[in-house]
Amino acid sequence: MKTLRLNDVTLEMDAYKVESEPKRKIAFTLNVTSETYHDIAVLLYDKTFNVEVPDENLAFRGEITNYSTSMTNLYESGSVSEFHIEITETDQNADS
Repeated sequence: MKTLRLNDVTLEMDAYKVESEPKRKIAFTLNVTSETYHDIAVLLYDKTFNVEVPDENLAFRGEITNYSTSMTNLYESGSVSEFHIEITETDQNADS
């Protein structure tokens, strides 16, 4: 698994793909458990992030451009959903 940082929150990606044209984009999958769902949902509500993949020397400011889940009810203990998220580089810099 690779490490992803969104706004200083470290996550473990199960799968990912990086594109660089026309803008940098990362598409990744997270397995979200019923126990971590609330924290992940609150994080994703930001919609715009400082994105870092340290192993790839990748860093950019981006926003969510695609998002889906395999399960919407994570309130039952032990439930796991696969979140597929795509973040595309914005024209803003990290200080905006």
